[in-house]
Amino acid sequence: MKSLEAYMSSIKKLALGTASAIAIASAGQASELRDYALDMFAALPSTVPALNDNIITPEKVDLGKALFFDPRMSASGVFSCNSCHNLSTGGDDNMPTSIGHGWQKGPRNSPTVLNAVFNEAQFWDGRAADLAEQAKGPVQAGVEMANTPANVVATLNSMPQYQDWFQASFPEEADPVTFDNFAKAIEAYEATLITPAPFDAFLNGDDNALTEQQKEGLAVFMDKGCAACHNGVNLGGNGYYPFGLIEKPGADVLPPDDRGRYQVTETADDSYVFRASPLRNIDQTAPYFHSGKVWDLEVAVAIMGTSQLGMELNEQEVDQIVAFLGSLTGKMPEVVYPILPVETLETPRPTGDVIPN
Repeated sequence: MKSLEAYMSSIKKLALGTASAIAIASAGQASELRDYALDMFAALPSTVPALNDNIITPEKVDLGKALFFDPRMSASGVFSCNSCHNLSTGGDDNMPTSIGHGWQKGPRNSPTVLNAVFNEAQFWDGRAADLAEQAKGPVQAGVEMANTPANVVATLNSMPQYQDWFQASFPEEADPVTFDNFAKAIEAYEATLITPAPFDAFLNGDDNALTEQQKEGLAVFMDKGCAACHNGVNLGGNGYYPFGLIEKPGADVLPPDDRGRYQVTETADDSYVFRASPLRNIDQTAPYFHSGKVWDLEVAVAIMGTSQLGMELNEQEVDQIVAFLGSLTGKMPEVVYPILPVETLETPRPTGDVIPN
């Protein structure tokens, strides 16, 4: 986490460095506005990024896709990765907090899986270093899929087609059906969920990719200091910051019992610190914040102005920023629902309450 002094210094530098950004946008000087933007942001790459210790192959991507959609990876046989990270609704579930095993409510809003490969770490508190580590968490969480690694492996081994797919995906291994490889396959698939957007086209040189209002919003976004936290290729996902740095939101937005990254580090300075939310496809993923309490993107932007920047954004500025955020909504990769392997008599049966009381 940045110290308070470093954080405020970043905002001041942005404000000083982009004081003319609004004037440039108003004058229609797209190339100069782009130069400012390229100091803070980066366009999505044209190819799937390489992963640490996990070579991406078509076979592994196909396997990971099957596992992502397979509800039998949960103890109840009801919940899949796609349940909380629905690829038809922005890569999340559009609920305040997700529903899991036994119809329990989870503690935090589900982040989008789209472009998540570009995040510095996964989860709101950054407790998973990468997507493979993240994939293991919900499977074992009692409030989510409530399964065990041993039961996942037993389920996979009970279906010959899954055994064949794992062998094709990890051909160098004598016993490829493992929980680690389960996670690596899901990571490989999720790494392909990249959504190039008009903002990328603008960064790559297309002056007409953004509307005039979106360009003005980009200038305001930089000028006001929003890019101090929301920068890089994912416009966030790459740093930890206190929520309510200048003015804490009310308990309905910032629940006092969720202390964020403190629950990972047990360091007092990390109380109510969260990973900066990535902003790609943000207008598709309401409700907002880790608490999932704000449904209106304009309200969320205004809250960030007062809580993080210590300023009241006026209605025009909010509208301009929201318009810019719309330029981050990208084209989804085509998703064809997979046909999953058939169960056998050896496949573990569903367990737990699957019908709400």
